[in-house]
Order: sequence, then C-alpha cells, then structure tokens
Amino acid sequence: QVQLVESGGGLVQAGGSLRLSCAASGRTFSRYAMGWFRQTPGKEREFVAAINRSGRSTVYADSVKGRFTISRDNAKNTVYLQMNSLKPEDTAVYYCAADEDTRSWEPVKLRVYDYDFWGQGTQVTVST
Repeated sequence: QVQLVESGGGLVQAGGSLRLSCAASGRTFSRYAMGWFRQTPGKEREFVAAINRSGRSTVYADSVKGRFTISRDNAKNTVYLQMNSLKPEDTAVYYCAADEDTRSWEPVKLRVYDYDFWGQGTQVTVST
C-alpha cells in the first residue's frame, strides 16, 4: 500500500508556471509506475502524463506535450509535474496516481484503471 499527497496547486495567470509535487509514503517508491491525471466538474478524469519506475520513460497527453514535464526522484519518494505556459483550459483538479508494477520492462501506464492508488487532488486554476 502507498499513500499519496499532492501539493503545489494554486491560482496562476495564463502563460505562468506551477510545479506540482506528489509525495509517497508506504512501500518502496521505486516499485511504482506513476501518473498525473486531471478532472473538471462533470467530466471524466483524463490522462496528463506518466512515468515508469526508473524514470527513463515518459508519456504525455497531446494537450500538454511540450509544456508539461513529469519527473521523479526515487530517493525522495516524490513525483513532479512541471507545468509551463499554462492555459485556462488547464484548470482542473490534478491527481497523482501510483501502480505497483515490478515487471522488468517497466511499463508506462496511461489509463485511469491502470492505477490502484490515488492522492486527494490539488486544484490548479489558470486565469485569463
């Protein structure tokens, strides 16, 4: 079992930047593939970015590619989402997710149902 706590959300003007952090506690962090998702009221939770256990592989949604960067520090049990050039349509609650997967080929996971553990979410609001 792993517990996830997101931080770093807030209000920012369009074009600005924020860095989200997700601190994990519990079992060995390096056993987990990690992802960031976001959700707005009335819509399904959508994929934003994901990273494999070692951090060597990442995948991004087309809507954030070139603007967001996912990274992890296994020594600090933390995954990050650096968000640059923010747009009003990036406004959402952002969730960190974890899934334990020790397979040697270290998959990157893109779907909500791939993940067993979720944080409580952090609000990001981008104003015009």
